[in-house]
Amino acid sequence: MSVCAAAACLALGSAASAAPVASNTSPTSLQVVHWWTSDGERKAVNVLVTRLSDDNIQWRDAAIPGGAGLGASKVLKSMVLAGKAPEATQLNGVVFGEWADLGLLLELDDVATPGNWQKLLFPTVWSLVHNRGHVVAAPLGIHRINNLFYNKKVFDRLGLTPPKTWADFARVAEKLKQAGITPLAQSSEAWQVATLFETLVLAESGPAYYRSLFVDLNPAAFGDARLLHALKRLRDLKEWMPTPLREQAWPEMARQLADGSAAMYVMGDWAKGELLAWGLTTDQDFACATVPGTGDYHLYSVDTLAMFAGDYSHQPAQEKLAQIVMSQPVQTDYNRLKGAISVWRNPDLSKMDSCARASWTAFSKGAAFQAPSLVHRMAADETSKDAIVAEVHRYFIDGRMSEVEAQRRLANIARTMSKTDGRP
Repeated sequence: MSVCAAAACLALGSAASAAPVASNTSPTSLQVVHWWTSDGERKAVNVLVTRLSDDNIQWRDAAIPGGAGLGASKVLKSMVLAGKAPEATQLNGVVFGEWADLGLLLELDDVATPGNWQKLLFPTVWSLVHNRGHVVAAPLGIHRINNLFYNKKVFDRLGLTPPKTWADFARVAEKLKQAGITPLAQSSEAWQVATLFETLVLAESGPAYYRSLFVDLNPAAFGDARLLHALKRLRDLKEWMPTPLREQAWPEMARQLADGSAAMYVMGDWAKGELLAWGLTTDQDFACATVPGTGDYHLYSVDTLAMFAGDYSHQPAQEKLAQIVMSQPVQTDYNRLKGAISVWRNPDLSKMDSCARASWTAFSKGAAFQAPSLVHRMAADETSKDAIVAEVHRYFIDGRMSEVEAQRRLANIARTMSKTDGRP
């Protein structure tokens, strides 16, 4: 499956082959499209802005608000189709190959080869940015998504410890509820619901089954009882969420955790970056555990920047940005503020907090312990991802739909996508 509809892909291909994407701006400035707009994300981005400025290159910000990059993806496609592609853009996951195959992305081999990226990077990250023998993106950091953040002061006051099993979770949640505290912060926004769901799938199954579902889109896997259990768990957890559930941005959920009105929150570790930006301290104000059943696993998303080839007048500045992104000081400072971990196999662990070290340890175990996030574009194409997210959200919101019906509908999506892809 392609990331865009057939007509749009043909249009992109035509735009790529008809003429290079021209730019009227100085080669010493780079327009960058991204969706890093929260407080913690802005602090992390400013590391790149400042370091680029040290080389007399201006970062021209084109930040598009919206969780999970939903708005930014649409804006980016519109810009490219209009012949106004930015010089750089945040891209996540499997879309690299599709953009690169259209001839739109600048190959970064002249930076990656002398920089020895293949040796420096985790193999999973190298595979992600390496397409048909060329490096087509600069990786910034690795996010862990199966985190269970908890308000440490609330837990300490009530004599609670972070739950390691779902039975523990229920006992902790009940005590929190009796104390008048919402046990689990949660928004009804579709991508946030699906982020919780993919974590529950990993908890029920482990990475191998998870990949069969969301990477292979194996219709038989969608009929498995483990998917049914994850759907039921998602529904059961509503008991511990705010009432009524409202559609709120993820920083609002992090704010509830920070002020103690909610005690736990399942989210990617960009939430940690937000809490740190507000002046909270790891292991004092809040702490990190993992969602029950996922302690050995790493549900991941990778921050990356890709460069559009255009007329190549910006190539020196674009290559300098890629070089900066992969430098050790930027890897350390960016990820400390963003909440993520370095893409380097051997980063400076002394500069990581307990959450980051746990993330690095889990990711370092290798591909057998890693699961690429569906919601954050690491696992499947955009069309498949959107269809699954929408169906999970429909089930979550509509209490009349049974988990059996939701499983049937998800299996239908997988069968449809398999036929579209030409798979048996």
